[in-house]
Amino acid sequence: MAAPLSVTEALARVLERAVPLPAESVPVGDAHGRVLAADLTALRTQPPDDVSAMDGYAVRFADVTAPGARLRVIGEVPAGRPFDGAVGQGEAARIFTGGVMPAGADTVVVQENATRDGDTVTVSAAAGFLGRHVRNRGRDFSTGTVLLRAGRRLSMRDLALAAAMNHAAVPVHRRPRVGLLATGDELVPPGTSPAPGQIVYSNGFAIAALARHEGAATIDLGIAPDRLDDTVAAIRRARQEGVDVLVTTGGASVGDYDLVQKALAAEGMQLAFWKIAMRPGRPLMSGRLGDIHVLGLPGNPVSSFVTAVLFLVPLLRRLQGRADLTIADEPAIAGADLKANDERADFLRATLSSDAEGRLVATPVTDQDSSLLAPLGLADGLLMRPPHAPAVAAGGPCRVIRLPA
Repeated sequence: MAAPLSVTEALARVLERAVPLPAESVPVGDAHGRVLAADLTALRTQPPDDVSAMDGYAVRFADVTAPGARLRVIGEVPAGRPFDGAVGQGEAARIFTGGVMPAGADTVVVQENATRDGDTVTVSAAAGFLGRHVRNRGRDFSTGTVLLRAGRRLSMRDLALAAAMNHAAVPVHRRPRVGLLATGDELVPPGTSPAPGQIVYSNGFAIAALARHEGAATIDLGIAPDRLDDTVAAIRRARQEGVDVLVTTGGASVGDYDLVQKALAAEGMQLAFWKIAMRPGRPLMSGRLGDIHVLGLPGNPVSSFVTAVLFLVPLLRRLQGRADLTIADEPAIAGADLKANDERADFLRATLSSDAEGRLVATPVTDQDSSLLAPLGLADGLLMRPPHAPAVAAGGPCRVIRLPA
Protein backbone atom coordinates (compact mmCIF):
# COMPACT_ATOMS: atom_id res chain seq x y z
CA MET A 1 0.00 0.00 0.00
CA ALA A 2 1.39 3.40 -1.02
CA ALA A 3 2.34 5.80 1.76
CA PRO A 4 0.08 8.83 2.22
CA LEU A 5 1.17 11.92 0.33
CA SER A 6 2.67 14.91 2.09
CA VAL A 7 0.52 18.03 2.26
CA THR A 8 2.84 19.79 -0.18
CA GLU A 9 2.72 16.98 -2.76
CA ALA A 10 -1.03 16.59 -2.38
CA LEU A 11 -1.59 20.29 -3.01
CA ALA A 12 0.65 20.15 -6.06
CA ARG A 13 -1.52 17.35 -7.46
CA VAL A 14 -4.73 19.24 -6.72
CA LEU A 15 -3.42 22.24 -8.66
CA GLU A 16 -1.60 20.29 -11.37
CA ARG A 17 -4.20 20.63 -14.13
CA ALA A 18 -6.04 23.68 -12.81
CA VAL A 19 -5.94 26.69 -15.12
CA PRO A 20 -7.71 30.05 -14.83
CA LEU A 21 -11.29 30.06 -16.06
CA PRO A 22 -12.17 32.16 -19.13
CA ALA A 23 -12.58 35.92 -18.84
CA GLU A 24 -15.82 37.84 -18.94
CA SER A 25 -16.61 41.54 -18.85
CA VAL A 26 -18.62 42.81 -15.89
CA PRO A 27 -19.74 46.32 -14.93
CA VAL A 28 -17.22 47.92 -12.62
CA GLY A 29 -19.90 48.26 -9.94
CA ASP A 30 -20.37 44.48 -9.90
CA ALA A 31 -16.67 43.58 -9.84
CA HIS A 32 -15.95 43.67 -6.10
CA GLY A 33 -14.04 40.52 -5.14
CA ARG A 34 -13.56 39.43 -8.74
CA VAL A 35 -10.11 38.71 -10.16
CA LEU A 36 -8.74 40.72 -13.08
CA ALA A 37 -8.06 38.68 -16.20
CA ALA A 38 -5.93 41.39 -17.83
CA ASP A 39 -3.93 44.45 -16.81
CA LEU A 40 -6.06 47.58 -16.48
CA THR A 41 -4.65 50.71 -18.10
CA ALA A 42 -5.73 54.27 -17.39
CA LEU A 43 -7.87 55.61 -20.22
CA ARG A 44 -7.48 59.19 -19.05
CA THR A 45 -5.20 61.48 -17.07
CA GLN A 46 -6.21 62.36 -13.51
CA PRO A 47 -6.58 65.20 -12.85
CA PRO A 48 -6.94 66.15 -16.51
CA ASP A 49 -5.84 69.75 -15.81
CA ASP A 50 -4.14 71.72 -13.07
CA VAL A 51 -6.92 72.23 -10.51
CA SER A 52 -7.37 73.99 -7.21
CA ALA A 53 -7.10 71.92 -4.04
CA MET A 54 -8.91 74.54 -1.96
CA ASP A 55 -11.56 77.23 -2.10
CA GLY A 56 -9.88 80.61 -2.57
CA TYR A 57 -8.34 82.73 -5.29
CA ALA A 58 -6.24 81.73 -8.29
CA VAL A 59 -3.31 84.17 -8.52
CA ARG A 60 0.17 84.69 -9.87
CA PHE A 61 2.74 83.68 -7.23
CA ALA A 62 4.79 86.74 -8.07
CA ASP A 63 1.90 88.94 -6.83
CA VAL A 64 1.54 87.28 -3.39
CA THR A 65 5.09 86.80 -2.09
CA ALA A 66 4.32 89.19 0.77
CA PRO A 67 1.19 89.92 2.82
CA GLY A 68 -1.00 92.90 1.96
CA ALA A 69 -1.24 92.40 -1.80
CA ARG A 70 -4.42 93.90 -3.33
CA LEU A 71 -5.69 92.17 -6.46
CA ARG A 72 -8.58 92.78 -8.84
CA VAL A 73 -11.05 89.88 -9.12
CA ILE A 74 -11.79 89.23 -12.80
CA GLY A 75 -14.00 86.12 -12.65
CA GLU A 76 -15.13 82.96 -10.94
CA VAL A 77 -14.08 79.32 -11.50
CA PRO A 78 -16.48 76.67 -10.09
CA ALA A 79 -15.58 73.00 -10.49
CA GLY A 80 -16.56 71.79 -13.94
CA ARG A 81 -16.77 75.29 -15.46
CA PRO A 82 -13.34 76.49 -16.64
CA PHE A 83 -12.64 80.22 -16.89
CA ASP A 84 -12.19 81.54 -20.41
CA GLY A 85 -9.97 84.46 -19.52
CA ALA A 86 -6.43 84.73 -18.18
CA VAL A 87 -5.12 86.04 -14.88
CA GLY A 88 -2.67 88.86 -15.43
CA GLN A 89 -0.43 90.91 -13.16
CA GLY A 90 -2.38 92.24 -10.16
CA GLU A 91 -5.41 90.06 -10.91
CA ALA A 92 -7.14 87.06 -9.28
CA ALA A 93 -9.99 84.70 -10.07
CA ARG A 94 -12.32 83.36 -7.40
CA ILE A 95 -11.87 79.57 -7.54
CA PHE A 96 -13.43 76.59 -5.82
CA THR A 97 -12.03 73.15 -5.00
CA GLY A 98 -11.67 71.18 -8.24
CA GLY A 99 -11.85 74.26 -10.43
CA VAL A 100 -9.45 74.33 -13.39
CA MET A 101 -6.61 76.80 -12.87
CA PRO A 102 -7.10 79.67 -15.35
CA ALA A 103 -4.34 80.65 -17.72
CA GLY A 104 -1.73 82.85 -16.07
CA ALA A 105 -2.46 81.68 -12.52
CA ASP A 106 -0.03 79.31 -10.81
CA THR A 107 -0.96 79.47 -7.11
CA VAL A 108 -4.07 79.48 -4.93
CA VAL A 109 -4.59 81.73 -1.92
CA VAL A 110 -7.04 80.06 0.45
CA GLN A 111 -10.14 82.09 1.25
CA GLU A 112 -9.18 82.23 4.97
CA ASN A 113 -6.18 84.36 3.95
CA ALA A 114 -8.16 86.72 1.75
CA THR A 115 -10.63 89.54 2.38
CA ARG A 116 -12.84 90.60 -0.48
CA ASP A 117 -14.42 94.00 -0.98
CA GLY A 118 -16.37 94.14 -4.22
CA ASP A 119 -13.97 93.39 -7.05
CA THR A 120 -10.87 93.77 -4.87
CA VAL A 121 -9.33 91.06 -2.69
CA THR A 122 -6.64 91.73 -0.10
CA VAL A 123 -4.25 88.88 0.72
CA SER A 124 -3.37 88.74 4.44
CA ALA A 125 -0.59 86.11 4.25
CA ALA A 126 2.11 85.32 1.72
CA ALA A 127 1.45 82.22 -0.42
CA GLY A 128 4.69 80.60 0.75
CA PHE A 129 5.71 78.85 -2.46
CA LEU A 130 4.89 78.61 -6.13
CA GLY A 131 2.07 76.18 -6.89
CA ARG A 132 0.63 76.13 -3.37
CA HIS A 133 -2.81 74.48 -3.16
CA VAL A 134 -2.64 73.39 -6.80
CA ARG A 135 -3.05 69.76 -7.90
CA ASN A 136 -1.05 69.44 -11.08
CA ARG A 137 -2.30 67.67 -14.15
CA GLY A 138 -1.53 63.93 -13.95
CA ARG A 139 -0.62 64.02 -10.27
CA ASP A 140 -2.76 60.92 -9.65
CA PHE A 141 -2.12 59.04 -12.91
CA SER A 142 -1.67 59.49 -16.63
CA THR A 143 -3.22 57.93 -19.71
CA GLY A 144 -1.62 54.59 -20.59
CA THR A 145 -0.34 53.78 -17.10
CA VAL A 146 -1.08 50.24 -15.84
CA LEU A 147 -2.56 50.70 -12.39
CA LEU A 148 -4.23 47.34 -11.72
CA ARG A 149 -2.51 44.09 -12.70
CA ALA A 150 -4.01 40.82 -13.92
CA GLY A 151 -4.50 38.38 -11.07
CA ARG A 152 -5.53 41.05 -8.56
CA ARG A 153 -8.69 40.46 -6.57
CA LEU A 154 -10.51 43.77 -6.78
CA SER A 155 -11.06 45.60 -3.52
CA MET A 156 -13.55 48.38 -2.87
CA ARG A 157 -10.76 50.89 -3.42
CA ASP A 158 -9.84 49.23 -6.70
CA LEU A 159 -13.38 49.78 -8.00
CA ALA A 160 -13.07 53.50 -7.38
CA LEU A 161 -9.69 53.53 -9.14
CA ALA A 162 -10.97 51.55 -12.13
CA ALA A 163 -13.92 53.91 -12.49
CA ALA A 164 -11.63 56.95 -12.25
CA MET A 165 -9.50 55.37 -14.98
CA ASN A 166 -12.71 55.55 -17.07
CA HIS A 167 -13.49 51.84 -17.21
CA ALA A 168 -17.23 51.19 -17.18
CA ALA A 169 -16.57 47.44 -17.29
CA VAL A 170 -13.56 45.30 -16.40
CA PRO A 171 -12.31 41.88 -17.62
CA VAL A 172 -12.44 39.28 -14.84
CA HIS A 173 -12.18 35.51 -14.67
CA ARG A 174 -15.48 33.69 -14.48
CA ARG A 175 -16.50 32.66 -10.99
CA PRO A 176 -15.84 28.97 -10.29
CA ARG A 177 -19.04 26.97 -9.81
CA VAL A 178 -18.70 24.67 -6.81
CA GLY A 179 -21.10 21.79 -6.31
CA LEU A 180 -21.42 20.57 -2.71
CA LEU A 181 -22.54 16.99 -2.13
CA ALA A 182 -22.93 15.42 1.30
CA THR A 183 -23.17 11.64 1.68
CA GLY A 184 -24.35 9.38 4.46
CA ASP A 185 -27.52 7.72 5.75
CA GLU A 186 -26.85 9.26 9.14
CA LEU A 187 -27.20 12.88 7.97
CA VAL A 188 -30.35 14.97 8.30
CA PRO A 189 -30.81 18.70 7.54
CA PRO A 190 -30.75 21.29 10.32
CA GLY A 191 -34.14 21.97 11.84
CA THR A 192 -35.27 18.34 11.78
CA SER A 193 -35.47 15.82 14.61
CA PRO A 194 -32.73 13.20 14.11
CA ALA A 195 -33.77 9.58 14.56
CA PRO A 196 -31.56 7.26 16.61
CA GLY A 197 -28.13 7.03 15.00
CA GLN A 198 -28.61 10.19 12.92
CA ILE A 199 -26.78 13.52 13.18
CA VAL A 200 -27.48 17.01 11.87
CA TYR A 201 -25.54 17.84 8.71
CA SER A 202 -23.24 20.85 9.21
CA ASN A 203 -20.10 20.53 7.07
CA GLY A 204 -21.48 22.04 3.89
CA PHE A 205 -22.53 25.33 5.44
CA ALA A 206 -19.00 26.30 6.43
CA ILE A 207 -17.52 25.01 3.16
CA ALA A 208 -20.09 26.85 1.04
CA ALA A 209 -19.40 30.07 2.97
CA LEU A 210 -15.65 29.55 2.52
CA ALA A 211 -16.09 29.01 -1.23
CA ARG A 212 -18.21 32.14 -1.57
CA HIS A 213 -15.69 34.08 0.51
CA GLU A 214 -13.09 33.04 -2.07
CA GLY A 215 -15.22 34.29 -4.96
CA ALA A 216 -16.99 31.09 -6.06
CA ALA A 217 -20.65 30.45 -6.72
CA THR A 218 -22.04 27.43 -4.87
CA ILE A 219 -24.64 24.81 -5.78
CA ASP A 220 -26.18 22.61 -3.10
CA LEU A 221 -26.46 19.04 -4.40
CA GLY A 222 -28.08 17.85 -1.21
CA ILE A 223 -27.44 14.73 0.88
CA ALA A 224 -27.03 11.41 -0.93
CA PRO A 225 -27.86 8.28 1.08
CA ASP A 226 -25.41 5.39 1.21
CA ARG A 227 -26.60 3.82 -2.02
CA LEU A 228 -24.48 3.69 -5.14
CA ASP A 229 -27.27 4.66 -7.55
CA ASP A 230 -28.21 7.72 -5.49
CA THR A 231 -24.60 8.85 -5.27
CA VAL A 232 -24.13 8.39 -9.03
CA ALA A 233 -27.33 10.36 -9.67
CA ALA A 234 -26.04 13.25 -7.54
CA ILE A 235 -22.74 13.27 -9.43
CA ARG A 236 -24.64 13.41 -12.70
CA ARG A 237 -26.62 16.39 -11.41
CA ALA A 238 -23.30 18.12 -10.75
CA ARG A 239 -22.34 17.56 -14.37
CA GLN A 240 -25.69 18.88 -15.56
CA GLU A 241 -25.22 21.99 -13.43
CA GLY A 242 -21.87 22.62 -15.13
CA VAL A 243 -19.81 22.76 -11.95
CA ASP A 244 -16.09 23.42 -12.14
CA VAL A 245 -15.40 21.83 -8.76
CA LEU A 246 -17.28 18.98 -7.10
CA VAL A 247 -16.77 18.87 -3.33
CA THR A 248 -18.04 15.81 -1.51
CA THR A 249 -18.05 15.33 2.25
CA GLY A 250 -17.84 11.85 3.74
CA GLY A 251 -17.67 8.50 2.02
CA ALA A 252 -14.32 9.10 0.34
CA SER A 253 -12.54 6.19 2.02
CA VAL A 254 -12.79 2.52 1.04
CA GLY A 255 -15.19 1.04 3.62
CA ASP A 256 -18.30 -0.93 2.72
CA TYR A 257 -20.45 2.20 2.99
CA ASP A 258 -17.93 4.63 1.52
CA LEU A 259 -19.42 4.86 -1.96
CA VAL A 260 -18.14 8.17 -3.27
CA GLN A 261 -15.00 6.72 -4.87
CA LYS A 262 -16.99 3.88 -6.41
CA ALA A 263 -19.61 6.24 -7.81
CA LEU A 264 -17.01 8.62 -9.22
CA ALA A 265 -15.04 5.72 -10.71
CA ALA A 266 -18.23 4.49 -12.37
CA GLU A 267 -18.60 7.93 -13.94
CA GLY A 268 -15.01 7.92 -15.20
CA MET A 269 -13.08 9.89 -12.59
CA GLN A 270 -9.28 9.84 -12.79
CA LEU A 271 -8.13 9.48 -9.20
CA ALA A 272 -5.08 11.49 -8.16
CA PHE A 273 -4.90 10.37 -4.52
CA TRP A 274 -7.15 9.55 -1.58
CA LYS A 275 -5.12 9.87 1.59
CA ILE A 276 -2.55 12.32 2.88
CA ALA A 277 -0.17 12.51 5.81
CA MET A 278 -1.93 15.19 7.82
CA ARG A 279 -4.09 15.54 10.89
CA PRO A 280 -6.96 16.25 10.78
CA GLY A 281 -7.93 15.11 7.30
CA ARG A 282 -6.10 11.94 6.34
CA PRO A 283 -8.88 10.53 4.06
CA LEU A 284 -8.78 13.32 1.47
CA MET A 285 -9.51 12.42 -2.14
CA SER A 286 -8.65 14.33 -5.30
CA GLY A 287 -9.28 13.60 -8.96
CA ARG A 288 -10.71 14.77 -12.26
CA LEU A 289 -14.07 13.94 -13.76
CA GLY A 290 -13.64 15.27 -17.26
CA ASP A 291 -13.24 19.02 -16.79
CA ILE A 292 -14.49 18.87 -13.22
CA HIS A 293 -12.03 19.06 -10.34
CA VAL A 294 -13.08 16.67 -7.59
CA LEU A 295 -12.25 17.07 -3.90
CA GLY A 296 -13.54 14.39 -1.56
CA LEU A 297 -13.32 15.85 1.94
CA PRO A 298 -13.50 13.80 5.13
CA GLY A 299 -16.81 13.44 6.91
CA ASN A 300 -15.67 14.74 10.29
CA PRO A 301 -16.62 18.43 10.36
CA VAL A 302 -13.26 19.75 11.60
CA SER A 303 -11.33 17.62 9.10
CA SER A 304 -13.69 18.77 6.38
CA PHE A 305 -13.21 22.46 7.11
CA VAL A 306 -9.44 22.31 7.64
CA THR A 307 -8.86 20.42 4.38
CA ALA A 308 -11.13 22.88 2.57
CA VAL A 309 -8.97 25.76 3.85
CA LEU A 310 -5.76 24.03 2.78
CA PHE A 311 -6.87 22.54 -0.57
CA LEU A 312 -10.15 24.04 -1.81
CA VAL A 313 -9.04 27.63 -1.27
CA PRO A 314 -5.86 27.30 -3.39
CA LEU A 315 -7.83 25.51 -6.13
CA LEU A 316 -10.45 28.26 -6.28
CA ARG A 317 -7.76 30.91 -6.37
CA ARG A 318 -5.93 29.17 -9.22
CA LEU A 319 -9.17 28.90 -11.21
CA GLN A 320 -9.60 32.65 -10.84
CA GLY A 321 -6.06 33.46 -11.94
CA ARG A 322 -4.73 34.59 -8.58
CA ALA A 323 -1.05 34.34 -7.71
CA ASP A 324 -1.56 34.15 -3.93
CA LEU A 325 -2.80 30.58 -3.95
CA THR A 326 -2.65 29.76 -0.26
CA ILE A 327 -3.72 31.54 2.88
CA ALA A 328 -0.45 32.98 4.14
CA ASP A 329 1.10 31.66 7.33
CA GLU A 330 2.88 33.92 9.80
CA PRO A 331 5.24 33.61 12.75
CA ALA A 332 3.90 33.34 16.30
CA ILE A 333 4.96 32.07 19.68
CA ALA A 334 3.41 29.03 21.30
CA GLY A 335 0.99 29.77 24.12
CA ALA A 336 1.47 26.27 25.56
CA ASP A 337 3.97 23.42 25.40
CA LEU A 338 3.83 21.54 22.09
CA LYS A 339 4.70 17.85 21.99
CA ALA A 340 7.03 16.36 19.39
CA ASN A 341 5.13 15.41 16.24
CA ASP A 342 4.89 12.09 14.39
CA GLU A 343 5.04 11.48 10.64
CA ARG A 344 1.86 13.44 9.90
CA ALA A 345 1.63 17.21 9.52
CA ASP A 346 -0.55 18.58 12.29
CA PHE A 347 -2.85 21.60 12.05
CA LEU A 348 -3.88 22.38 15.60
CA ARG A 349 -6.87 24.61 16.12
CA ALA A 350 -5.67 27.57 18.17
CA THR A 351 -6.78 30.86 19.64
CA LEU A 352 -4.68 33.90 18.73
CA SER A 353 -3.78 36.79 21.00
CA SER A 354 -0.97 39.28 21.57
CA ASP A 355 1.48 39.37 24.45
CA ALA A 356 2.82 42.46 26.24
CA GLU A 357 5.46 42.88 23.53
CA GLY A 358 2.87 42.77 20.74
CA ARG A 359 3.89 39.31 19.53
CA LEU A 360 1.26 36.95 18.13
CA VAL A 361 0.54 34.10 20.53
CA ALA A 362 -1.06 30.85 19.34
CA THR A 363 -2.60 28.66 22.03
CA PRO A 364 -4.05 25.28 20.97
CA VAL A 365 -7.64 24.67 22.07
CA THR A 366 -7.93 22.01 24.73
CA ASP A 367 -9.70 19.30 22.72
CA GLN A 368 -8.33 18.64 19.20
CA ASP A 369 -10.77 15.84 18.28
CA SER A 370 -11.73 16.22 14.62
CA SER A 371 -15.44 15.71 15.28
CA LEU A 372 -15.85 18.65 17.66
CA LEU A 373 -17.27 21.88 16.26
CA ALA A 374 -17.38 23.88 19.50
CA PRO A 375 -13.56 24.00 19.84
CA LEU A 376 -13.30 24.87 16.14
CA GLY A 377 -15.67 27.77 16.76
CA LEU A 378 -13.30 29.08 19.44
CA ALA A 379 -10.26 28.90 17.17
CA ASP A 380 -8.85 31.85 15.25
CA GLY A 381 -6.15 29.95 13.40
CA LEU A 382 -4.30 26.74 12.67
CA LEU A 383 -0.99 26.15 14.44
CA MET A 384 1.16 24.29 11.92
CA ARG A 385 3.31 21.38 13.07
CA PRO A 386 5.45 19.78 10.32
CA PRO A 387 6.08 16.04 10.30
CA HIS A 388 8.60 14.99 12.97
CA ALA A 389 8.69 18.51 14.44
CA PRO A 390 10.52 18.54 17.78
CA ALA A 391 8.81 19.57 20.99
CA VAL A 392 8.45 23.30 21.59
CA ALA A 393 8.14 24.86 25.03
CA ALA A 394 5.59 27.59 25.68
CA GLY A 395 7.04 30.83 24.37
CA GLY A 396 8.92 29.05 21.58
CA PRO A 397 8.48 29.83 17.88
CA CYS A 398 5.71 28.40 15.71
CA ARG A 399 3.77 29.34 12.58
CA VAL A 400 0.06 29.86 12.16
CA ILE A 401 -2.58 30.32 9.48
CA ARG A 402 -5.39 32.71 10.35
CA LEU A 403 -8.76 31.10 9.70
CA PRO A 404 -11.20 33.07 7.52
CA ALA A 405 -13.97 34.68 9.52
